[in-house]
Amino acid sequence: MIIFPAIDILDGQCVRLIQGDYNREKVYSNSPVDMAKQWEAKGAEYIHIVDLNGAKSGESVNKDIIIEIAGTVSIPIQVGGGIRTIDTIKNYLENGVSRVIIGTAAINDQAFLKEAVETFGEKIAVSLDARGGYVATDGWTDTSDVLALDLMKELEAVGVKTIVYTDIAKDGMLEGPNLTEQQAINESTKMDVIASGGVTTKEDVENLNNLNMYGAIIGKALYDGKLEFESLVEE
Repeated sequence: MIIFPAIDILDGQCVRLIQGDYNREKVYSNSPVDMAKQWEAKGAEYIHIVDLNGAKSGESVNKDIIIEIAGTVSIPIQVGGGIRTIDTIKNYLENGVSRVIIGTAAINDQAFLKEAVETFGEKIAVSLDARGGYVATDGWTDTSDVLALDLMKELEAVGVKTIVYTDIAKDGMLEGPNLTEQQAINESTKMDVIASGGVTTKEDVENLNNLNMYGAIIGKALYDGKLEFESLVEE
């Protein structure tokens, strides 16, 4: 299982939000680029980056910083947040980003998603963020009437190969992931599923690994020192 340290960028800084709430942020670093270099030095094999301004506004506000990260580290990075056009995807991929994550647009613009998958194949992932089993959009500020499991089947039919599944209620709470929901999602699809939300302890990581998840994203637990990244990559 791939462990993805998360770098969430808001106004050019590395932050974490509680349950995706933009009014509940904590700044961890003024330099997302330095943070990416740190994770690489600690043994990360892949980094997960979110443009939080982009997720809310629908435009890649922190694109220059993200492209700088891609050019600085030698490991792959995947990027999400406000990616709503083919040109944006192309720009990221041409500038060293390995995988682009589509979120809100996967629900609101099926034609765009289809074109993205047909054009870029496995370099496209979809972020499936759920609140109470229903998909949330626009930086988690809106909850749709679309069931996560239903959307997942549609994504698979379109040809998506990788999804990031986040249980918003668990995100940033340091209470452990929703294993039941992650297992249900993983067992319902042939897509690679990256678990996100609440991963706090080594046991959480082992539990997700035992569910045969493709990957797990860890954010707040690493930044608050609850979990040492080195301890996860030693074995």
